[in-house]
Amino acid sequence: MGQEDQELLIRGGSKHPSAEHLNNGDSGAASQSCINQGFGQAKNYGTLRPPSPPEDSGSGSGQVAENLTYAWHNMDIFGAVNQPGSGWRQLVNRTRGLFCNERHIPAPRKHLLKNVCGVAYPGELLAVMGSSGAGKTTLLNALAFRSPQGIQVSPSGMRLLNGQPVDAKEMQARCAYVQQDDLFIGSLTAREHLIFQAMVRMPRHLTYRQRVARVDQVIQELSLSKCQHTIIGVPGRVKGLSGGERKRLAFASEALTDPPLLICDEPTSGLDSFTAHSVVQVLKKLSQKGKTVILTIHQPSSELFELFDKILLMAEGRVAFLGTPSEAVDFFSYVGAQCPTNYNPADFYVQVLAVVPGREIESRDRIAKICDNFAISKVARDMEQLLATKNLEKPLEQPENGYTYKATWFMQFRAVLWRSWLSVLKEPLLVKVRLIQTTMVAILIGLIFLGQQLTQVGVMNINGAIFLFLTNMTFQNVFATINLIFSNLIGSD
Repeated sequence: MGQEDQELLIRGGSKHPSAEHLNNGDSGAASQSCINQGFGQAKNYGTLRPPSPPEDSGSGSGQVAENLTYAWHNMDIFGAVNQPGSGWRQLVNRTRGLFCNERHIPAPRKHLLKNVCGVAYPGELLAVMGSSGAGKTTLLNALAFRSPQGIQVSPSGMRLLNGQPVDAKEMQARCAYVQQDDLFIGSLTAREHLIFQAMVRMPRHLTYRQRVARVDQVIQELSLSKCQHTIIGVPGRVKGLSGGERKRLAFASEALTDPPLLICDEPTSGLDSFTAHSVVQVLKKLSQKGKTVILTIHQPSSELFELFDKILLMAEGRVAFLGTPSEAVDFFSYVGAQCPTNYNPADFYVQVLAVVPGREIESRDRIAKICDNFAISKVARDMEQLLATKNLEKPLEQPENGYTYKATWFMQFRAVLWRSWLSVLKEPLLVKVRLIQTTMVAILIGLIFLGQQLTQVGVMNINGAIFLFLTNMTFQNVFATINLIFSNLIGSD
């Protein structure tokens, strides 16, 4: 729809069904009529044409990056319902069912996502939006083949790259997934972290100089030059990088291998508006280089909303809209929920698609009508037809080799040893404590077994001393694991 048509639509908003009609029981026919008449004759809405190819889609190493069109169709996802009782009680019940001849009763399952479809093109930034519990993170985990235990994806659901079905192994080779929580070693600097990532994740045929050159390039691209020699730190304990710098470092870790598909879960969570804007600008810059970028976000500001090429609105596990931000204004106007002037469209859409406490039935009826209207719109029909052909782009490129890991076992061992050595050297207090502890244990055990004779009894005592030395070295690392296991058990009660 052109600019003049949009202005005419906004000025003539009273001619469309009002928001009150959307809550009434007789609004279905009127809304469907508006959808069929409006979107059937729209100029741009419903075309699903991919964005124009970027001018510079290379990876910086002279190679042309692979362009991927990611589409998903009939995504039905089910999750286990939380059963009453503690984690220990559930474990006992499952163990008893293995040894007793009791009839197995399947656990009830909840329908999390219902027939979700969508498509993301190379060179565009797709934002998945919706209220809490709408299914954004569940969808992203399913698209990245990272669904947690207990989440089941229906076999009828299809995930296609360039029109070809993919599995978890193929997706892992082409997709970078940035989690909501950053996982870093706080004692390392940003540059040291990236060098370690380059040593274990980049192809094994590259030399060390080539890996470091790629690290320097990524640091420059993601504006990490000023903080590359700053330690990452631990939030709340050790001062280090800021929240925005940590997010950019997480993107840099994934951008080292130049993946054509980038999936981010809540990249702006816990950040202020300025930092969130800079983080989304980094993702926008990556998409302009030909990458397919998909992210989830709760309530972006109006400035962030303008950076998105397309938005996918979700509500109650269903797709409420998929298209450009300008097309979203037209769509919600047609269904009788026109966004007020000088109002943040993102906030308005989330409020319209949210379940209001105390008005659950009315809210769910409104959400169902919006989702049903989008399901019969031209954009949804074109998307169904596009996915049915399974021929979106050029076929997938075959991997260069059949190695399971990019780095050899010796390269991994050397990289981990280098990282551990740096971590130890940067914590002098920990080094002193370990030296004192080891010295005291050695003196104590040495005094106990002092003066042993090379007899049968003496040799057995020497074996016991060696056993004590080995267990003392082992338990230092085992204790941390025990604390982690018990913390998880306490959290599940």
